[in-house]
Amino acid sequence: MTAPVIHRVTTLDLRYEPRPWPFADARRAEIAAYFAKVQREKPAIWNGRILLARDAVFAEGRLSASYFETDFASFLAWRDWGFVDTSVINGFGMGALRSADGAFLLGEMAQHTSNAGRIYFPSGTPDADDIRGDTLDMEGSVVRELEEETGLMPSDYQVAPGWHCVVAGTSIAMLRPLRVECSGEELKLRIEANLARQSRPELSAVHLVRQTSDLTAKMPRFVTAFIEQQFAQSE
Repeated sequence: MTAPVIHRVTTLDLRYEPRPWPFADARRAEIAAYFAKVQREKPAIWNGRILLARDAVFAEGRLSASYFETDFASFLAWRDWGFVDTSVINGFGMGALRSADGAFLLGEMAQHTSNAGRIYFPSGTPDADDIRGDTLDMEGSVVRELEEETGLMPSDYQVAPGWHCVVAGTSIAMLRPLRVECSGEELKLRIEANLARQSRPELSAVHLVRQTSDLTAKMPRFVTAFIEQQFAQSE
């Protein structure tokens, strides 16, 4: 597998340009059957509308890409069948939470989700709520997912300038570094208290990463590559 590549950019130029997805259209019956099987195993999963990308280009401190809308069932089949259409990119934002004492905070996805057991920064696949005219508001997507998953509001963290875009296979994780002015343990307890108030939280646990030995195989490579780079730069 090709090693992840990290691009530091100042600007995201993400256009919303509706278009058909030949893969989804050609294999609709297979996709429907596969999603029905997934729903029998995880009834909480629903077939909402999400956004995927094409034509990603990094140039002059900018990431440009074109997004189109599709259904979650098609995305799930594309992902689980080995990313059969390599022209499509899963481009999503992540809030890279870090406490005042240098710990990164990651969430473990609950068993009722499609990524059960995986551990990563608060994030989500962008959807129609993130569209502003003919552009995709990735910063707004990050803010929304942070609030939904952790209860944190924009007033609770400081946003570092720029984005760290980690390209790993058919994924581009757009990480926004966020600093919270409290210790890692305090931040962990705060988010755990928020999860306890939810009837069906997306996260089942909260993890702190203070050093590379805290990284595990349950963390996607685009997450561990970013954290490794951050620790190396602070040495």
